[in-house]
Parts: sequence; structure tokens; C-alpha cells
Amino acid sequence: MRLIGGEQCLMRIFIGESDRYRHRPLHELLVELFRKSGFAGVTVLRGVAGYGAHSIYHTDKLLELSSDLPIIIEVVESRERIEQMMPTIDDMMNGGMITLEKVEVIRYRHHGKGEE
Repeated sequence: MRLIGGEQCLMRIFIGESDRYRHRPLHELLVELFRKSGFAGVTVLRGVAGYGAHSIYHTDKLLELSSDLPIIIEVVESRERIEQMMPTIDDMMNGGMITLEKVEVIRYRHHGKGEE
């Protein structure tokens, strides 16, 4: 396990649940890409409502079941490693938004069996 700490970069990738790349869900392929590239970790969040550049409101309400709910992929890594990956990410995305911000990692470790 690679350890990270101190000042890092938080990248958030905002896409829709229906976004695909090569006929597969984009969020799954992005997670695989980051894992194969040795990034410290990735979290995929599924939103209950939202809208993007076209201002089309997507929601999970029972009467309006949407097949395109918001997905946010969060990655904490060094800015340099994120910037190296940006051309690949950009090629995979049709729409969406990517944001970057500085974060301070104060704790990052694996909790295995027998550890406290």
C-alpha cells in the first residue's frame, strides 16, 4: 500500500449514471484506470438529484425514476499524478465537469484484521 499525506489534490469528476465509454459505464472504467495507475483510492458517489450543463433535472423520486442520476468520482492524489492522467480522462468523457482543490490528508491507512 502506498502512503500519502500532507498537501494533496482532490479531483471530483461529475458525470451522469448513463455516461458510457466503449459501451461500459464510465464511472467503472475510471475506477479501473485509477486503480491500475496506482492511485491511493477512489470513491464513487451516486446522487439523488441534480442537473448539469443542459439544466435537465434528474431525480430518484418514485414517480420520475431517472436513469441518469448524478455520479461523482472523488480521487485524492498528488496534483502531478492527476495532471498526467488528465489527457486520458478527457478522452473518455463526452460531457461532465472536473474540479480540483487542495486538501490536507491527515490520515490514510488500511485497517486490517488485528489492527486497532
